[in-house]
Amino acid sequence: MATVDIGLTTTKAPFIENAQQNGDMFIHQPYELYSDENQETWRRLYARIRPLWESYANSKFMDGVDNLMLDPQSVPRLADVNKYLQPLTAFEAKAVAGYVPAYIFFDCLRQRQFPTTITIREGNKLDYLPEPDIFHDIAGHVPMHTDKRFADVLVRFGEVAKTAALRAQQLNQSDLAARDKIVESNIRAMARFFWYTIEFGLMKQGSELKVYGSGLLSSLAEIQHSIESPQVQRYPIRLEWVINQYFEIDHFQELLFIVDSFDHLFDLVDQLESWLHEGKLDNTAGGEPRANPEDLSSFLNAKVDD
Repeated sequence: MATVDIGLTTTKAPFIENAQQNGDMFIHQPYELYSDENQETWRRLYARIRPLWESYANSKFMDGVDNLMLDPQSVPRLADVNKYLQPLTAFEAKAVAGYVPAYIFFDCLRQRQFPTTITIREGNKLDYLPEPDIFHDIAGHVPMHTDKRFADVLVRFGEVAKTAALRAQQLNQSDLAARDKIVESNIRAMARFFWYTIEFGLMKQGSELKVYGSGLLSSLAEIQHSIESPQVQRYPIRLEWVINQYFEIDHFQELLFIVDSFDHLFDLVDQLESWLHEGKLDNTAGGEPRANPEDLSSFLNAKVDD
């Protein structure tokens, strides 16, 4: 019986399993391990979604695709991506072995590093994957990182996370349950903001709506749905709505928010930090996402400078 080369397929890669068992969060990209099927999966994903980008993506995203010289025929080498990305905004894609706790992820953004998954989904699961893969991260996220103002938004968001970690560590330690409830609420607010902007954001572009959120830009089925479907509610963004709106990851989004520009988005991150200081993020509405113990610990035990 012929052996199957599983390469760097999501949930099936021995290289990733070994890294996780060793406690390695940040890794290198062993490009030679990508199988022929992995490469074919990238080709199919790219070929299917490129026409939809041309119709629905924000123009800055399309500029980013061109600037990164993404190859439609093969899985990107992160070294090549960074060769084009770093001169533009000083960002870099940084390979990870899987889940990165919330504070560490956000702090990477502050340092202009983007934690990047290196595995790729199975060829028979092109349409939906609950966890990120290299197509979502590189084709969905990184083209936007070539835009200076958008990159500044990510860094600013990372600074808000740093403020949240410092504040978490200064809360009353005599009532740990109350402290943890506040920190979990802060994390929930930041996660919702990130979801409804960086992952699933819409933006005005002239008289049209365009997509800049990576969750939409990497989804063949949902990118068009987000702009055209009457089943989607689309509203100008309001921070009080976003931080109190739960989300679920296993179906099309029924509610999306519109920003005017990346300057507008940057100002919203400033407002998010102001609300953090004022305690307005301390009692957000319950529901998803729920901060897991690793996320909570990442903020409470973060090594941050005053």
